[in-house]
Amino acid sequence: MRILTLGCWAMACGCCLSAASGDLNLMPQPAHVIPGQGKLKIDQSFRVALTGYREPRLEQAAARLIEHLESKTGMPLSPELSGDAAGAALEISAAAASSPVQKLGEDESYRLEVTPAHARLTAPNPLGILRGMETFLQLVEADKDAFAVPALQIEDRPRFPWRGLMLDVARHWMPAGVVRRNLEAMAALKLNVLHWHLSDDQGFRVESKRFPKLHEMGSDGHYYTQQQVRDVIEFARERGIRVVPEFDMPGHTTAWFVGYPELASAPGPYTIESKWGIFDPAMDPTRDAVYQFLDAFIGEMAALFPDDYFHIGGDEVNGKQWERNPNIQVFIKQHDLRDNVALQAHFSSRLQPIVTGHGKKVIGWDEIFAPTLPKDIVVQSWRGQKSLADAAKAGYMGILSAGYYLDLMHSAEFHYAVDPIEKESAGLTAEQQARILGGEACMWSEYVTPASMDMRIWPRAAAIAERFWSPQEVKDAASMYRRLAVVSRDLEWRGVRHASSHHLMLERLADGHPVGPLATLSDVVEPVKEYSREEARQYTSFTPLNRLVDATRPESDVAREFGNLVDRALAGGSDASSSRDQLRRWLTGWRANDAALAPALEHSFLLQELIPLSKDLAALGSAGLEALDSLTTGHKPDAAWLEKQQALLDRAKKPRAELLLMVAPHVEKLVHAAGRL
Repeated sequence: MRILTLGCWAMACGCCLSAASGDLNLMPQPAHVIPGQGKLKIDQSFRVALTGYREPRLEQAAARLIEHLESKTGMPLSPELSGDAAGAALEISAAAASSPVQKLGEDESYRLEVTPAHARLTAPNPLGILRGMETFLQLVEADKDAFAVPALQIEDRPRFPWRGLMLDVARHWMPAGVVRRNLEAMAALKLNVLHWHLSDDQGFRVESKRFPKLHEMGSDGHYYTQQQVRDVIEFARERGIRVVPEFDMPGHTTAWFVGYPELASAPGPYTIESKWGIFDPAMDPTRDAVYQFLDAFIGEMAALFPDDYFHIGGDEVNGKQWERNPNIQVFIKQHDLRDNVALQAHFSSRLQPIVTGHGKKVIGWDEIFAPTLPKDIVVQSWRGQKSLADAAKAGYMGILSAGYYLDLMHSAEFHYAVDPIEKESAGLTAEQQARILGGEACMWSEYVTPASMDMRIWPRAAAIAERFWSPQEVKDAASMYRRLAVVSRDLEWRGVRHASSHHLMLERLADGHPVGPLATLSDVVEPVKEYSREEARQYTSFTPLNRLVDATRPESDVAREFGNLVDRALAGGSDASSSRDQLRRWLTGWRANDAALAPALEHSFLLQELIPLSKDLAALGSAGLEALDSLTTGHKPDAAWLEKQQALLDRAKKPRAELLLMVAPHVEKLVHAAGRL
């Protein structure tokens, strides 16, 4: 089995990872790096030669490489592509073609050799070339003399064949341009599957010519035409990315029923859902007419989406409509079905041959897993590694998404620590482990708009991309964060808007006032985690997402760096004094920030909820400075001071305006250290 071969190669070659690769600004880290001597200079004489197998996709990729180099260096470069390696700075050579429609498990390996005179990128097929080009681009950096690439040899291939990003465009509509720029970012990080979540209770997002009321009545006018879908698929193929469509069923289907209520388990009429959550409407799994409809619909979509896999959803069916429908209850008894879980398994067993009949393989969420289904389905686990391991033990392929939900606002380090093969899968045989194909980061869109989508995905998804590509032992979080900062800057040059959107959203909130003080506050807060936003207030698809919680990054780099400084200052090492000096500068700025921010806070109704948060940041600045004074002089503060600061800290650690003041726990360390003098 080809996938097993790839998995074995990754496990065998992981031990070859050179320590030097961690010093390079590469993400994902390659499997094997051998450093050389000297550098290849990148100047305006830079030329690319395409030798060996040649096709339009490779020519377009080489042209993009030159464009990206121009953006990164600011130098105009020749777009000419030579067929002769003589005189070219970079020779690119693919041995043969890859599959016309990209397949799961195709060879993505490449070899990159760089000397001070020449660079040569070789691969068995265009997919490997695409991956190697991204590595070459990341290696280009400025030194004291010029732009250059270090001399080295890289032998690289992915650990997992399925490395995806799921984009939910159903709950909040995302135009095709948003999808394309995220595909560009995916290519930069060697992700190779776009999982396109195209239908849910809040919208049906693809034109259906066979059943036009799906998009005409179920989308609020926001949907992709079939030509737009083809354009996105081609855009993705040019970058070596498969596109897997998801049409969720039998639940999360309210938008289907607006135009076709006869599919539902209860009579209509239905309207597009504007709230978030798990809703009662579900397809009727007992009627042949439903499967006839789905057969025709899947046939149309199978012709539109060329990938081998078709995602049928299958998650979060609460079964309430089934329980209230007398005919369905009779069906359950007649067919000796145990419960709603068994009824859903019946639905999946009827749907699977429909999908395969149109030349596709089934992928679905955990809930579709049933021992009666054929072994070629793929189970996508949102429940965790145990669920994934159980499927592998039963002979099924699977991918992991638990731990990679970007919308839950966890840190890059949190996601980086999650591995598809770990703990629960430790007892699996090599053959069973090979059935774990990789994973997908998920971006559910309840609380994102086209303006904030990029900011919620990048750069954190790059850490997940490294987990999917690099050897398992690549786990150094400090190295990851250092390289992530470089990746973040590079992505902006590629057209991703995670940084620029953040700044523009702050400018909108400041509304003519200086944006600096608001940025200072934004830099030390994070949105609340997990599902706390839905508990804080009632949101709908029409709720404006225009507050600071929507403009703030998911992870505070300032808070993390401040925490590192606190740890070094308290450790008492050689850099303790310089760390304390840096802490003072930050704390002094925070103490003064409330006065600078106050005019903007009082001016705008959108900012007034931040007044307590801003005052607490100023108070934390004062508390931290006073604690540092005590630590410097050795004078222990009195009990009244400690009691006062603890009250402040307890308040500052609580969410306000759906934001968390992330520096509060680190200031608390300083206060407690002063109290222990």
